[in-house]
Amino acid sequence: MKNIKITWWLALLAPAGLWLLADSLWPQPWTYFGFRTVAVQFSGVIAMTAMSIAMVLATRPRWLEPHLAGMDKMYRLHKWLGITALVSGLAHWWLAQGTKWMVGWGWITRPARGPRQPIADPLQNWLQGQRHLAEQLGEWAFYGAALLIAIALLKRVPYRWFAKTHQLLAVAYGVLVLHALVLLEFKYWNQPLGVWMALMLAAGAASAVWVLAGRVGARRKVAGTVESVRYFEPLGVTRTEIALPTGWPGHTPGQFAFVTSVPSEGPHPFTIASAWDATQRRIRFVTKALGDHTATTHTRLCPGVPVTVEGPYGCFTFEDDAPRQIWIGGGIGITPFIGRMEQLAQERAAGRAGPQPIVDLFHTTRDEDPAALELMRTDAEAAGITLHVLVDARDGRLNAARICAAVPDWRQASFWFCGPAGFGQALRRDLESQGLPKGRFHQELFEMR
Repeated sequence: MKNIKITWWLALLAPAGLWLLADSLWPQPWTYFGFRTVAVQFSGVIAMTAMSIAMVLATRPRWLEPHLAGMDKMYRLHKWLGITALVSGLAHWWLAQGTKWMVGWGWITRPARGPRQPIADPLQNWLQGQRHLAEQLGEWAFYGAALLIAIALLKRVPYRWFAKTHQLLAVAYGVLVLHALVLLEFKYWNQPLGVWMALMLAAGAASAVWVLAGRVGARRKVAGTVESVRYFEPLGVTRTEIALPTGWPGHTPGQFAFVTSVPSEGPHPFTIASAWDATQRRIRFVTKALGDHTATTHTRLCPGVPVTVEGPYGCFTFEDDAPRQIWIGGGIGITPFIGRMEQLAQERAAGRAGPQPIVDLFHTTRDEDPAALELMRTDAEAAGITLHVLVDARDGRLNAARICAAVPDWRQASFWFCGPAGFGQALRRDLESQGLPKGRFHQELFEMR
């Protein structure tokens, strides 16, 4: 989380700082209309910077993963930037449109315009002639972008509709690029702020074209075939084995992939619940019925069904130098730990297991399935880790005090959490208040919207 917070602040402070080198938000003499002129420009710069970086992140650039701690964190940053663009865009829109309404309502009086100075630069003169069109296009593009961002933020909107409509943001962004190119103060272009905006708009426009061309993740897509499906009815969980004969580069347990089983639905992200064996070339996903798509997985998929797998992504890979590790899987958040246990078991069986940290795995679940728990116990025993299973109705909720009591030397451990975001944040705060060093609690933020 630290890196994405720093990146978000830089996305705000960098253009704001460059703005202050180019202009002021306190024009002299101070009047509302003088302030409005510069504030419209300032809010537009912030909105387009946030939207441009969000558009770049929409292409799933893997080269950024190590710097931002994984694709899941990048999607969280993408969400924050979308909200930032929406808020600053609303301010920009109100300053532009709301001022006209306030003049019409008689709340404020527009000052008389003096004679316009002739424009000698032919490019500036041409841009001046396009202002009215750019304002109209930008206004309607803003309405479209605001609606699409709101749809993305509303979890009640089904994922399939979110995925289809969200791509239209690339169209709205392209129109807003034209809006910005015409309406950004001409004098800014030969200053550092102009260089910044040129880079932002160019990177964002190229990313928008990439999205609209359907090239996102295209080089990382592999054709596969469903080999087996097992449904654990008490849990509403489906375990699916997929064969990937060629193309899959391998993965590390804890990573995730986008899986397309119904082309009209598009790709859905799932954590990989298996280790990789290049001689077997199979991958496993364990999915819970949490929506329309996952609720029908066990009836829709059967051996022989073709699927497309894109990835792998993510940096939740259990790599650190702590002598102990404490894993916490809340509900379906157990999936990355299943894959890691399988990897450790394979290494032990092959005699390749080097020095490994001592591991305690806490699995909390609302529902209980004896068959699924027996598989987990078998995996834990083969991997050489200590398993703690807590069923909510029987054992109560897991908290930091229970973890500390079960693992007395917990301060030497690193924590790896996957599950409900609020649960993880509460555990991290509680553990850090009791002495866990910052940076030792790793949390997967598995939310793609």
